[in-house]
Amino acid sequence: MSWLLLSISIITEVLGTVALKFSNGFSDWKPSVIVFTAYILSFVLLGLALKGIELSIAYAIWAGVGTALIALVGIFYFNEPITIQKSASIVLIVLGVVGLNLSNQIT
Repeated sequence: MSWLLLSISIITEVLGTVALKFSNGFSDWKPSVIVFTAYILSFVLLGLALKGIELSIAYAIWAGVGTALIALVGIFYFNEPITIQKSASIVLIVLGVVGLNLSNQIT
């Protein structure tokens, strides 16, 4: 259940960040409401996920996967340029998340 909560937390964080782009510096109220709602929900779910997942693992996955997903949203939805450096960085983030999960299973 903790992993499901963490996954939903990541999705709501990404939703909030995308809404932040649409809020035009908080001048458009509808996306601004989504930003605050999504971020609050994301942190609540992250907090609940921490009941069953170590802090160092949960936060690193939350931040890393969220960052990688936002980068992909930027590339595919907002037509941001994709570079070799950006692609390699996303791969490194994913490898780091996998490495953290594997280190947790080995001990």
